[in-house]
Amino acid sequence: MAGPPPLFLALFLALFLLSQGCPGRAADLGSCSRRATYIVRVDGESKPAAFPTHRHWYDASLSAAVSAAGDDLDPRRATVIHTYAAVFPGFSARISPQAAAALRCHPGVVGVFPEQIREPATTRSPQFLGLKSPEGAELLAESDFGSDLVVGVLDTGIWPERRSFSDHGLGPVPARWKGRCVAARGFPASLCNRKLIGARHFSAGYEASSGRMNESAEARSPRDTDGHGTHTASIAAGRHVYPASALGYARGIAAGMAPKARLAVYKVCWAAGCFDSDILAAFDAAVADGVDVISLSVGGVVVPYYLDAIAVGAFSAAEAGVFVSASAGNGGPGPLTVTNVAPWMTTVGAGSMDRDFPAEVRLGNGATVAGVSVYGGPGLIPGKQYPLVYAGSEGGDGYSASLCLDGSLDGALVRGKIVVCDRGISSRAAKGQVVKKAGGAAMIIANGAFDGEGLVADCHVLPAAAVGARAGDLIRRYVADAAAGRQPTATIVFRGTRLGVRPAPMVAAFSARGPNPQSPEVLKPDVIAPGLNVLAAWPDGVGPAGIAADRRRTEFNILSGTSMACPHVSGVAALLKAAHPSWSPAAIKSALMTTAYATDNRGRPMLDESSGNASTVLDRGAGHVDPQRAMDPGLVYDAGPSDYIAFLCNLNYTEQNIRAITRRTAACGGAARAGHAANLNYPSISVVFPDAGGARQSTHVIRTVTNVGAGGADYRATVAPPLGTTVAVEPARLVFRRAGQKLSFVVRVTLAAESGPPLPPGSSVVRSGSLIWSDGHHTVTSPIVVTVQAPLPPS
Repeated sequence: MAGPPPLFLALFLALFLLSQGCPGRAADLGSCSRRATYIVRVDGESKPAAFPTHRHWYDASLSAAVSAAGDDLDPRRATVIHTYAAVFPGFSARISPQAAAALRCHPGVVGVFPEQIREPATTRSPQFLGLKSPEGAELLAESDFGSDLVVGVLDTGIWPERRSFSDHGLGPVPARWKGRCVAARGFPASLCNRKLIGARHFSAGYEASSGRMNESAEARSPRDTDGHGTHTASIAAGRHVYPASALGYARGIAAGMAPKARLAVYKVCWAAGCFDSDILAAFDAAVADGVDVISLSVGGVVVPYYLDAIAVGAFSAAEAGVFVSASAGNGGPGPLTVTNVAPWMTTVGAGSMDRDFPAEVRLGNGATVAGVSVYGGPGLIPGKQYPLVYAGSEGGDGYSASLCLDGSLDGALVRGKIVVCDRGISSRAAKGQVVKKAGGAAMIIANGAFDGEGLVADCHVLPAAAVGARAGDLIRRYVADAAAGRQPTATIVFRGTRLGVRPAPMVAAFSARGPNPQSPEVLKPDVIAPGLNVLAAWPDGVGPAGIAADRRRTEFNILSGTSMACPHVSGVAALLKAAHPSWSPAAIKSALMTTAYATDNRGRPMLDESSGNASTVLDRGAGHVDPQRAMDPGLVYDAGPSDYIAFLCNLNYTEQNIRAITRRTAACGGAARAGHAANLNYPSISVVFPDAGGARQSTHVIRTVTNVGAGGADYRATVAPPLGTTVAVEPARLVFRRAGQKLSFVVRVTLAAESGPPLPPGSSVVRSGSLIWSDGHHTVTSPIVVTVQAPLPPS
C-alpha cells in the first residue's frame, strides 16, 4: 500500500479551507479544548486522485481542518476513530467545534454532525403472541423458524455459553454470510457456532470520549458484562430451553421469536453508554456482513434526521434491504417522549402480557394493597407484622431519604423495619440494596404521580414490592396518621407467578409516547409488543438485580422496557422475511402495522397502564403486533428511497441535509415536492392543520397499496373519521386482478368549522380514527390522526 500523502497536500487543503472563509482561530466558536466526537459523511466519489485510499484522504482532510481551525491539537496527532463504507462513506474523529466547522467547508464533505451518547432502552411472550397456537406453528413452520435469516443485535454483547444460543440441530451457516467472530481476551472465536455466527465489539468512540476502558470491570470483547444484550438477543432468536425461570418465577419453556434464526452480535454499549460513532461502525459492519434484520434497543434525544446517527445508519441499512427495529424509549407516560422516529425504521413501544407476579402489602390497619415483585430469597416471617417507616418523613435530608438514595438512611431508624421508598432518581434494585445495607427488613417502592399505576417487577435483593401511585399515597397516609399514635406495621406476601391476567395487553406506563417530535406527519411509535416483565437469558457474573452487590446467579432474568419489546418485533420480522423473501423492510413494517390490534383479551379498547384509561394511537401506534395476521396482510404500503427523499423534501430539508442522510443528490423541485410530508406512503395517516381560529380546513393524502394476496381481490373501504372531521376515500373500492398489482387512492380530510377560543401557543389537539380496507378475508387497518397545532409564540 502507498505511504501517507505528502505533507503539502494537507497544507494545501488547510489553505483552501481558509480561503473559503472557513473558521479559523479568530472565529469565536468556543474553546478549542472542548473537543467532541464528530461524524463526517463524505461523497465517496469526490476523493482526489492524489490519495491512494479513502483513509489517506480522511487523514489529510482531518489534519487540514485542525490546521485551518487554529486548533491547539497537533495536526499530526489528529486521528480517525472509525471509517465507514457500507452505510455511507465517511469517518469519525474527536476534534474541536472549529475543526468541525472547517470540515464542513471541505470539498467532498456532505455533512458533519456531533456524536450523541445513548443508553440501552421469554416463557410467555411466544404464547401470548400466538406462536404456540396451531396457526402460530404454521407461521413458524412456513418460515422454518427463521433458520436462514440473520438477526444483528446492536447492544451490550452476549454470553455465548447460554443454552439459548445452542446450535444443536441447526444446518450450516448460510453461504452468503460474510461476517466473522472476532476473537478477544476471554472470547475465543470458537465460542461462535452455527447459531451465533458473528460477534464483534466497537469501543473506539467510547474510549475516545471517556478514556481507556477499565478492563477489570468491562470486557474488551463481544462478551456481555451488563446483561442487556444477552437478554435482547435471546428474545429475538433464542432457542427453546426447558426448564427456564428466574428465581423460581415464570417457569416454563423459554424461546425467542425466531428460534432457528442466526445471531450476529455487535457490542456497542459500554459502562458510559452507547456512542454514535461506535453504533455507526456496527451498522456499517452489519450491512457489509449480510444481516437481514437489525435490532437496536438503544434510545437517545431526538434531533433532525440528518444529525441523527441512528437515522442515517438505518436509512442505508433499509436501502440495502435490512429491516431495522428500534426501541421507542422509556420516557413515558408523558407526551413527545418517543425516540428513534425516522420513518424508514420500525419504532416499537412496550405492552404488558397476561402474566404477572403479584405481591400483597398487608397493612396493620387491615388494608391490603396490590403490588408486584420477583423475589426468590428468604421471605418475611408468615403472619408477622413488621414496623413500617417512611424515611422521607423522619427529618434530616428528607428528600434523599424518601428516595432511599445511597447513604441517606439512618440505620437506627430503619433497622428491622419495612421501609417505604419513593420511585425515582436511582434504580429500583439499588434502593433495595440501600435499605438492606441500612438493616431494613423489607421495602415498598411507591410510584409517584408521574409514574401512575404502572408497575415493574424486579428481582430484588431483599423482600420488596412495587405499588402504584394511589396505593403509595394510601400507605404514606397510613404511616403519617399512625405516627402520632400506634406504630404503623405491614408485611408483604409473595404470590409467585399468575397467568391469564385480564386485561392484557395494556400499554406499559414507561413506554414512550407520541406525537413524533420531528415530523408529526409520521405516527410514532409504529406498534407495541411485549415489554413488561419479560423472561430471557442472562449472563454469569451479573446478578439478576443488575447491581454490583448482588452475588446471585441465574440463567434467566426478568426485565422490562421498550428494549425488550424491540427484539420481539425483530424476531417476528425475521419470520416474515423468511416466509416472504421479496418483501422490503417497508412492506414488513406495513404488514405488522395494518394487522395490529387495539383491543385487550376482554374484547375492550386497550388500556393505558399508567392511568387505567383507554390508550390512544399516540401511546400504542397502530396497535399490538399480531404475527399470525401479519403473515398474510392482504395489502401492504410499500416505500423505498425515492419515497423517503420526497418526504424529506417536504420537510423543507436542504439538498445538503438530504444528501447527508441518503448519499445522493436530491432535486426537491417538481414531483419530489408535489404535496406535503403526510403523502409519504406510510401505513398510518397523520395530517397536521394549523390552528386557524376554528375555521374549516381541508387537505388530502395519496396512498398506494400492493396486493400481496394469492391472486385477484376486491377491497372496500370503511372509514371511522376522527371527531370533528369528515374523511372521504376515493375510490372507495379497489379491484386487484393479480398478486403484486399496485393501486392508489386519495384520502380527503376536512376539519369542520368550530367555535371557541384559540389554542394556547405551542399546544395541539390530537384526534384519531381509522381507515379499513377489507375483502372479506383480510382486514387492512390504518390509523387516521388529525392534529390541530397552534404556532409557537414569537421568540
